[in-house]
Amino acid sequence: MGVKHIDYWDPNDQDFWEREGKRHARRNLWISVPALFLAFAVWQIWSVVAVNLNSVGFDFTASELFTLAALPGLTGATLRIFFTFLPGIVGGRNFTVISTALLLLPTIGIGFAVQNPDTSFATMAILAALCGIGGGNFSSSMANISPFFPKKEQGGALGINAGIGNLGVSAVQFLTPVVIGLGFIGAMTGSSQTIADGREVWIQNAAFVWVVPIVIVTIAAYFGMNNLPGTKRSFKEQSVIFKNKHTWIMTWLYTMCFGSFIGYAAAFPLLINSQFPELGMSSLAFLGPLIGALIRPVGGWISDKLGGAIVTFWDIVIMIAATIGVIFFIQINHFPGFLMMFLILFMTTGIANGSTFRMIPVIFPAKEAPAVLGFTAAIAAYGAFLIPNIFGWSIDTMGSSIFALVIFIVYYVISLVITWYYYARKNAEVKC
Repeated sequence: MGVKHIDYWDPNDQDFWEREGKRHARRNLWISVPALFLAFAVWQIWSVVAVNLNSVGFDFTASELFTLAALPGLTGATLRIFFTFLPGIVGGRNFTVISTALLLLPTIGIGFAVQNPDTSFATMAILAALCGIGGGNFSSSMANISPFFPKKEQGGALGINAGIGNLGVSAVQFLTPVVIGLGFIGAMTGSSQTIADGREVWIQNAAFVWVVPIVIVTIAAYFGMNNLPGTKRSFKEQSVIFKNKHTWIMTWLYTMCFGSFIGYAAAFPLLINSQFPELGMSSLAFLGPLIGALIRPVGGWISDKLGGAIVTFWDIVIMIAATIGVIFFIQINHFPGFLMMFLILFMTTGIANGSTFRMIPVIFPAKEAPAVLGFTAAIAAYGAFLIPNIFGWSIDTMGSSIFALVIFIVYYVISLVITWYYYARKNAEVKC
């Protein structure tokens, strides 16, 4: 089902592409984008809800709050492994409808749970885990969109889908402080809470505000998207990717950039509060994922022109420099410098997200690329779980986040060498 049943699909056939392929591809892309935007918003709800829980009567420890912010990353990454292969099994349009509708489970559940300070940590943890459905949707979305476009345009198309989708992270961090203060929404969703400074808030709005958009986009996907012919494959057919060493190399490299992006996004509000507690600047955390998401399509576009490997290589150089800068400004307790360096770091993760995803369709055959895109995205998403926990461990044991940042620098240096050796140097195994 969908707008029109498609019997033939070959986007690399220029006549077909201009005649009708481009029209179908763009329609599916522009429905996929808001679906992915909402998925990322739901995935990262806890990065901001966790910051507000204790102020409305909950009594969770710092470790428990970091765990709630990290759990969606763990389940999201795990679900991505399975979601990678489901569009090929049940159809891309079909799975977009199902996976978008499933976002209603955590949003409605959180909306009710946060209204009762006696809600147990276990219940909150289950709801946080369910937010991982949003994280899982990324792999299925990218695997679905890739076959719609010819190879020469896949970098840009995947960059738009992922980049605007990633904006959901920034949107939830920017909108939450606003919507929890809106009584006209709260009047429809439950009673208010009073925080320490005496302000009246409706913390349930942070979740309930996404319910209507999710319903609208689910309906749009049902009626407006298509299942492509020739793209359905069993898991066995798709699993050939695991025998190719470049699957694992690109998984390492995409974890380097997207794992950093989503992990830093999940940890940034709590990190600002822990390193500069006297300033109350966690409301600025949305700027990082905003910059990283907006620049991702640019990374894909530049890589279409210059090559993904060379863009990735020089981007990692800047990542390393920016991380060293973050450490420097933490040591001198200078928040503006810390924020500036972290924003540059977010920018570099976004560019590399686009450039590495441009490399994959070049390295792999057309039948393998969608599964590789999904699988690399699945493993990279564990960054959303690992990075907040590494920061939490570093702060608890060392009293600072600096040791965690040193670990990340080591990872980036190894990634730089891998990129140069396999893909960027003169006689590289695969020039891309």
